[in-house]
Amino acid sequence: MQDTLKQYDAVIETCKNLFVKKMGDYGSAWRILRLPSLTDQIFIKAQRIRSLQQNEVRKVDEGEASEFIGIINYCIMALIQLDKGIAEQPDLSTKEAAELYDKQIAITKTLMEDKNHDYGEAWRDMRVSSLTDLILQKVLRVKQIENNKGKTVVSEGIDANYQDMINYAVFALIHLNEE
Repeated sequence: MQDTLKQYDAVIETCKNLFVKKMGDYGSAWRILRLPSLTDQIFIKAQRIRSLQQNEVRKVDEGEASEFIGIINYCIMALIQLDKGIAEQPDLSTKEAAELYDKQIAITKTLMEDKNHDYGEAWRDMRVSSLTDLILQKVLRVKQIENNKGKTVVSEGIDANYQDMINYAVFALIHLNEE
C-alpha cells in the first residue's frame, strides 16, 4: 500500500501542476460549466482513450496518459462545482482553486485507501483497458443520474462516481508509468 500512496501522490502532483498552469492561462473560466458539460468532457476523453486502445492508427499525436490526466482534472472541477455551485463568471483565484483541488483530492484519496484496503489492491491485476471501460461505465451512470435530475433510488450519488473515475484514472496512469 505504501507504493500505491507514493504513486498516487506522484500522479496527482502531475495532474495538479497542469491544472494550475491552465488556471494561469485561462483563469477559472471552467466555473461557468454546468455538470452535464463537464460530464460530457469526461465522456469525450474516455471515448478517445478507448478508441486509442482499439485502433492501430492515430491521427493526433497524444496518447492515453494526457487523456487520463484530463479525466482527473475534469472530475475535480465537477466535484468543486457540486460543492460550490456553478458561477456566472470566473470567480476563483489560482490559489483558491488549488486549495479546492487539494480538498477534493484528499476526500477522493481517502476513499481510494478505504476501497483499496477492502479490495486488496485488485486494480494492480487489472488491464488499463478494463479501467477505461469502468470509467466509461461510471460516466454513463452520471449522465443517467443527470437525466434523472440527480435522483437515485438505491445508487450512490454523482460525487461518488466522479471520485471513482478519478481513482480509476490514477490507477491507469500508475500502470502506464510502470510500462
